[in-house]
Amino acid sequence: MDLLRYSFFQHALIGSLFTCIACGITGSYIVARRLVFISGGITHASFGGLGLGFFLGVNPILSALIFSIASAFGVEWLSKKQNVREDSAIAAFWALGMALGVICIFLTPGYSPNISAYLFGNVLTISSADIWFIGIFSIVEVILFIFFFHPILYVAFDREFAQTKGLNTFLIEQLMMVAIAICIVLSIRLIGIMLLMSLLTIPQMTANLFTSQFKNIIYYSILIGIAGCFSGLFFSYYLNVPSGAAIIFVQTILFLICKGITTIVRRKQ
Repeated sequence: MDLLRYSFFQHALIGSLFTCIACGITGSYIVARRLVFISGGITHASFGGLGLGFFLGVNPILSALIFSIASAFGVEWLSKKQNVREDSAIAAFWALGMALGVICIFLTPGYSPNISAYLFGNVLTISSADIWFIGIFSIVEVILFIFFFHPILYVAFDREFAQTKGLNTFLIEQLMMVAIAICIVLSIRLIGIMLLMSLLTIPQMTANLFTSQFKNIIYYSILIGIAGCFSGLFFSYYLNVPSGAAIIFVQTILFLICKGITTIVRRKQ
């Protein structure tokens, strides 16, 4: 428990709490809409924004945020307006972001930035500003889901039904794509680009073992995510491994344990 006295670890715990809230809500929508591949494309495309930020000497998180939102809209534009298959459009922006990031980082003058912290996550890089950003975003997202839960639910599961209700499905989908991009970029410090997609899906998969109701999946995903993140942070500190890898490892173990328990219970029943 002496570890809790360190300010960097306190920041990591608070940051992971807000990250789990944001990822629990956003990830539930991603899984329901089957947008996992799109979220993976946006995640890896953000690397291009990071590299561009280092090269231009601006905040890499801000540049990654702009690049991620642009990539999300770019995928939508190519797939719906230019008759390009959605998976091909995602793969194009995925590859473009990674390639641009590598080029910009190699062209950045001076010492090379610590890219591993962004690729695999690092608790030491979480600052007070990161906590404020992810905290404000998670609170805003909670408020939006409280007041607009049913419209988001209709769009997530049945777009045609939502249109018969008179909902502006296009606007809701675009706003959720922006929310996905923001959630991804603000979570990079803790989880890392290479593993972030797992935090948006594994807690939801685990929650779906116990419930099929969308609202309960959100609640359970947040709780499961918090348990996995807190355990993974202690795990990463004592083994001196990247926080993102430790968190996703614990989340996967939790899923396998829960899957085994539910399977045994169902067989007995």
